Amino acid sequence: MNMQATRHWLKNSPSPIARGLFLVIKGALQASMPAPKLIVVPLYKLTKFVSAIWENLTRALWWTPVFKGRLQHVGRGLYLYGGMPFVSGPVSISMGDNCRVSGQSTFSGRTCSAEQPELIIGSNIDIGWQTTIAVGSKVVIGDNVRIAGRAFIAGYPGHPLNAEDRAAGLPELDSQIGDVVLERDVWLATGVSVMAGVTIGQGTIVAAGSVVTNSIPPFVVAGGVPAKVIRPLTDKERKR
Repeated sequence: MNMQATRHWLKNSPSPIARGLFLVIKGALQASMPAPKLIVVPLYKLTKFVSAIWENLTRALWWTPVFKGRLQHVGRGLYLYGGMPFVSGPVSISMGDNCRVSGQSTFSGRTCSAEQPELIIGSNIDIGWQTTIAVGSKVVIGDNVRIAGRAFIAGYPGHPLNAEDRAAGLPELDSQIGDVVLERDVWLATGVSVMAGVTIGQGTIVAAGSVVTNSIPPFVVAGGVPAKVIRPLTDKERKR
């Protein structure tokens, strides 16, 4: 009897012996040591303190300088948190000053492009957790842009539309790719997807979970699938 069959027998058998063994094993697996506050609270704080020191040391002495080696240009004040972003393909990446980038983000470049794909990132940028930026030809992110977690900028799809071509492992067609431009002060909320060929105008806010398939004008709130203009920003909201 293999392990899976034994587990199934213990859990489902009507036998009192099996049921007793199951309860004993379950109790052993769920057992925990006593946790008096006088001991565990200092231990928690010590663990967080040591973890913070380790994270800052590895960020400053390892992840940040190593990642800079992959960039064509980088300004002052690059701040990586949570490790180093994953980069694939022949994408050229330039960053301005004071960029904050999650180590759980991905930058990719189209491998079959005639020209090198370019990712141009301005200054004072936030790129959140699990965000993916796929560069078909060019992606431009203006100054002061905020990109929340799990955003997806899709400058190329990675596969052709034709099923036989996909099965044969052929790349997407040139007609499927396009530039993506996020003008300055844009805010993409959590889980926003931006498709190829889209420009999002200055100061525009895109609501969480939206899919942007067409360009959006500046200074509006947009949202939905596909994203549409919900309302213009007020004068107070536009004021800097």
